[in-house]
Amino acid sequence: MKKDAGFDRARKLTATLPDVEVGVAWGTPALKVKGKMFAGIPTNRAAEPNSLIVCVDVAQRDELIAAEPGTYYVAKHYENYACVLVRLQKIRDDALRDLLLMAWKFVGSQAKVRKTRTQRAQRQQRAQRR
Repeated sequence: MKKDAGFDRARKLTATLPDVEVGVAWGTPALKVKGKMFAGIPTNRAAEPNSLIVCVDVAQRDELIAAEPGTYYVAKHYENYACVLVRLQKIRDDALRDLLLMAWKFVGSQAKVRKTRTQRAQRQQRAQRR
């Protein structure tokens, strides 16, 4: 399997989601929402070949791994990050689509919170200048 073939599969499965853009993270193709990566090709050697890194809450990651350890895993390098690694040859398109939707919502909601906090801080700064 070509290194980015799995990424192309993920890109096609997210084509209908709003605000999805194809970009680069750590030198490899990545899917982003509001400028933040939610899926991509893992770059650390700890990840198995033909894997995809997908951003999810750590609790969700633990549930996925417990339910299907042959499909989902986390390598030591990624343990402290809110993400799960997926063995692409083990996951069906419908399950991958659901996982990518979960990641899109997770990262998109974080971006919205960050934007709200930034806007609030900017309003406070303007008010203090007056």
